[in-house]
Amino acid sequence: METVPLTSLARAGGCAAKYAAARLESALAGLVPVDAEDLLVGLDPADDAAVYRLDDERALVFTVDFFPPLVDDPRTFGAIAATNALNDVFAMGGLPLLALSIAAFPEDLPTEVLGEVLAGADERVRAAGAILAGGHTIRDSEPKYGLAVVGTVHPDAVWPKAGARPGDGLFLTKPLGTGIVLQAVRDGNAPPGALDAAVVSMLELNRAAADTLRPFSPSAVTDVTGFGLLGHTHELAERSGVRAVLDAESLPALPGALELAEIGVVTGGDRRNREFAEPHVETSAAPALEALAYDPQTAGGLLVSIPAERGPVLSATFAAAGLALAEIGSVEDGAGVVLR
Repeated sequence: METVPLTSLARAGGCAAKYAAARLESALAGLVPVDAEDLLVGLDPADDAAVYRLDDERALVFTVDFFPPLVDDPRTFGAIAATNALNDVFAMGGLPLLALSIAAFPEDLPTEVLGEVLAGADERVRAAGAILAGGHTIRDSEPKYGLAVVGTVHPDAVWPKAGARPGDGLFLTKPLGTGIVLQAVRDGNAPPGALDAAVVSMLELNRAAADTLRPFSPSAVTDVTGFGLLGHTHELAERSGVRAVLDAESLPALPGALELAEIGVVTGGDRRNREFAEPHVETSAAPALEALAYDPQTAGGLLVSIPAERGPVLSATFAAAGLALAEIGSVEDGAGVVLR
C-alpha cells in the first residue's frame, strides 16, 4: 500500500499533542462540579477516567483518548492509540468492557489506511478483554485516532490519584522516553533499535501490571502519559496532600532515550510540561534526567503509590510474573515534588 507517511500529516504525534496541562486547568476551572452521589470520580478532582456507581457491586469507568499519528505504519498507529486509551481504565483499577472508535482522516488517503488503523485497534481491544463495537469518523486534513472506552470496577476498589500517604513507596511499571525517541526519529538522529523498543513499550497494555497490582490494594495509581512523569507525579502529590520524592538515578529509560536527552533532544511537550509542573518541582538532578522526567509519554506505565512495607513483595511478584517494575521514590509529609 503506497501512501504518504502518516507522521508527515501531523504537527505533533501521540500524547505530545495533548493540550497544555496549565491551560487545561484554567479551562476546567469555570465548570461547576456536578453534585451527584453516584459520581465517584468526575472533575472535582479530575482523574484518568470518570467513575459512576451503578449499585453496591458495580461501577462504570468511562474515558476517551485520541491523538495524531506518532508512527507511519497505520496498523501500529491504531494499536498504540487504542492501548493508550484502554490503559486509562486499568489505571482506575477497572476492566475494559466496550470501546468505540474516534477517527478523523483526510479523504485523499486510501480507505485501506483507515482499515489498517482500525484493525490494529481491534487487536489491542480484544487483548484487553473488551469489544470494539462502533465509532464515529469525520474528515480532517490531520489524521487522528483513539477510543472512547467503558469499563467496570467495584465501587470500593477504585484507584484514585488522590490516595497517596506518607510512608508509601513510588513505583513505575514502564521505562520513560517515548517522546524523546519519537522526536529523534522525526529529526533523523535516533540510534538503531530505539524506535523498535519504544513501539514495543507503547503497545504493551497495562492489563498484566494492573492484574498483578490489584491484590496489593495500592494507595494511589495513575498512568504516565502526556504530562510526563513530573506532571503526573505533581497531580498525585497535590491531590493527595503529600510530598513526592523521586530518585532521578532510579528512573528507568528506554534504550537511547537518556543519550538523546543528553544531546538536547526534546519535544514541544517538554516546554508545556515544565510550564505546568516546574513551579511545584525542586530538582538537583542532571539536566538529561530532568528532561526524561518531563518527557511526554504515550501509553506509558502505571505510577503506583503503595505502603513501603509491601514494596519488596510487590517487586518480587512483578519479577516472578516477568513484568517490569522500578522503585523510583517515596511519599512524605509536605507538598510538591522533589527530583534528586
